[in-house]
Amino acid sequence: MGRKSRTIKRVSRIGSYAIASSITDPTCVSCTTFNILAPIYKRLSQEDPSYRESDVKGVWLNRNKRILDWLLCEKASIICLQEFWVGNEELVSIYDKRLGDAGYNCIKLARTNNRGDGLLTAVHKDSFRIISHRELLFNDFGDRVAQLLHVELIVPFSQCRNNSVRQEILVVNTHLLFPHNSSLCLERLRQVYKILQYVESYQYENKLNPLPILLCGDWNGSKSGHVYKFLRSQGFISSYDAAHVYADADAHKWVSHRNHRGNICGVDFIWLLNPNRYRKLLKTSWSEALAGMLKHQLKRVSLTEDDAFAFLKADSEGDYITYFGFYEALQQLNLVGHCHGLCNEEVKELWLQSDVDGNGVIDYKEFKQQIWNTYSDQAEKTRDEVWDDIVNGTVQTIGFSVKNAVLFPPEVEKGMWPEDYSLSDHARLTVVFSPVRMPCSRLT
Repeated sequence: MGRKSRTIKRVSRIGSYAIASSITDPTCVSCTTFNILAPIYKRLSQEDPSYRESDVKGVWLNRNKRILDWLLCEKASIICLQEFWVGNEELVSIYDKRLGDAGYNCIKLARTNNRGDGLLTAVHKDSFRIISHRELLFNDFGDRVAQLLHVELIVPFSQCRNNSVRQEILVVNTHLLFPHNSSLCLERLRQVYKILQYVESYQYENKLNPLPILLCGDWNGSKSGHVYKFLRSQGFISSYDAAHVYADADAHKWVSHRNHRGNICGVDFIWLLNPNRYRKLLKTSWSEALAGMLKHQLKRVSLTEDDAFAFLKADSEGDYITYFGFYEALQQLNLVGHCHGLCNEEVKELWLQSDVDGNGVIDYKEFKQQIWNTYSDQAEKTRDEVWDDIVNGTVQTIGFSVKNAVLFPPEVEKGMWPEDYSLSDHARLTVVFSPVRMPCSRLT
């Protein structure tokens, strides 16, 4: 048996029920997200026994050929890659050729300021037709970017095609900023806000009723972070956690990344928002996210609820928080006064969200409701609600149920990182979805 056939056989054994389902069940679609670690970031290559500074190009080309073997054996309907080495023509040519021959349409996007790496999204022609795609350039500190694809399900998934059932979805691929220090957490949250604003604008400009949305990529934040809570407040669910019936508190049960500091954590997600899920106004979720960051900083300095109110109240003569005292507290908490901190507009948004009655001060009740109890148990319950009632003016569309999801290597599903894994410093996540009909409200 030749080397290539042995590789294919070895890769095929990596398969699981989830992957097998997408191949044997013609009603399913699958999506893979994978940060393949660009060679310009030598976090992994220097640990590789085969690494030689003079031969890094050959090492990485061979590794990417193995990754392609792996991806093509999975046959996912959509492939979202991060840290794709768009600056290397030879590597780009290899991916274009092999993915193209396998029936994929490939769309690539480089990070700004010639960073070298970027994103690649591949859509299989047998599963989806690309209606349009957009590029989102954050033009921020991290030179991060995102891709938005508007696609339509095609045969054999469209057995019931008719004018009343929309069969389109929106797919986003992105790689958020790594939080090298706590001040960058806000920058990463801004990136997610920009993505959701862009998706919302795209839907409005194209007069689209609510569609299923998949957000794929390396989010560089765990289930305990602000980005996770922000997306959950917007009605998104983590597909992997949904498949395994994990709660938000089950962050320790799986990992997907070992970072350059040696820490392991779960940062790779395929988020799903179905068109029948309750969704807060984006502006409201954003303000709550800012309040959540403030509460986090207050708790980091070991302040209780009462102490936190007293701290924000500062020298106020009354039992309330003034804007001056509020801003001064934000400075002490390092949330303003530097390039990655809250801007004046964001501070005002946070203040107006907290000052419910608009009387120019924040009393204890408002503090407790709008800052300290952000993302409360009631909010957790509300965000999981769906619109089940069929009302006048509702249209039929498709949504997705999560049939299964797997991470590879399998050890990461148990919260461990295998020392012999060398394809990347990220695990690959694949989710299998089953399209289902569901109602959604028309845009007004």
